[in-house]
Amino acid sequence: MTDYRQNLLFGLFITPVVQPVMHAVELAMVADRVGLDLVTFQDHPYQPSFHDTWTLLTYVAANTKRIRVSGNVLNLPLRQPAVLGRSAASLDLLSGGRFELGIGAGGFWDAIEGMGGRRLTPGQAVGALDEAIQIIREIWAADKPGGVRVDGKYYQVKGIKRGPAPAHEIGIWIGAYKPRILRLTGRVADGWLPTLAYLPGGPADLEEMNKYIDEGAALSGRDPSSIRRFLNISGRFTRAGRSLLDGSPQQWAQDLAEITFKYGMTGYILAADDARTIELFAAEVVPAVRELVDAERAHQ
Repeated sequence: MTDYRQNLLFGLFITPVVQPVMHAVELAMVADRVGLDLVTFQDHPYQPSFHDTWTLLTYVAANTKRIRVSGNVLNLPLRQPAVLGRSAASLDLLSGGRFELGIGAGGFWDAIEGMGGRRLTPGQAVGALDEAIQIIREIWAADKPGGVRVDGKYYQVKGIKRGPAPAHEIGIWIGAYKPRILRLTGRVADGWLPTLAYLPGGPADLEEMNKYIDEGAALSGRDPSSIRRFLNISGRFTRAGRSLLDGSPQQWAQDLAEITFKYGMTGYILAADDARTIELFAAEVVPAVRELVDAERAHQ
């Protein structure tokens, strides 16, 4: 049993379809209205049927009031880190502190190379992500003396001015599955963003993956419980329970509460592209999960 005892967060993973042109924005506005914490979008700049994710994040932030926005996850190989750091700070300032930086090392290398990015091996991609996060954090550190200088193997910045500082301490959340990048997550990130559907063994795979994150954190002198563990989820609401996240809202709540206590996940991001599912999730699943987790923690 592993409970890192962070407060629970609930959000959405909305497909950023170009047509209907306002569909993703309208669903984000529904999420804002029903009180969810976060709305996220995948980032595949080589996919012409999707909006550009950064443009969409900005537009959504301008058309909502309280919900946080994030990529899930931003495609680092096609987004230069020094520019990304300034862009993130600007969006955070303009939205009143509602931007979080979900980021990934890259994966669809044929498409990335086709868009003008450079092809990297998995190990190189993790090294590039490490350097990029260092650059981004240094840009946000507007009060530090001197310019930003990072002479990396993949990225170099040579004395650029710092700032602007974001409105709040932006979380850097990494999409990660393999040991090296999981250790990096523990060492330098604020959160972890895996997808349940990508885990061959289901939630049980989270146990070993958490160990790599905790190992990276411990080796860097960080408290493993300071790293937020998200989980992208999908499922179906039905009258009769059949399997994990396939049943009534109450069954969903029990499933998610169990994952919280067994595997330490405290942020659940539902893939949903229709208003009814979003409203049901917010009205019946979210409060029930909170109640179950609060009750269990009170007895620990």
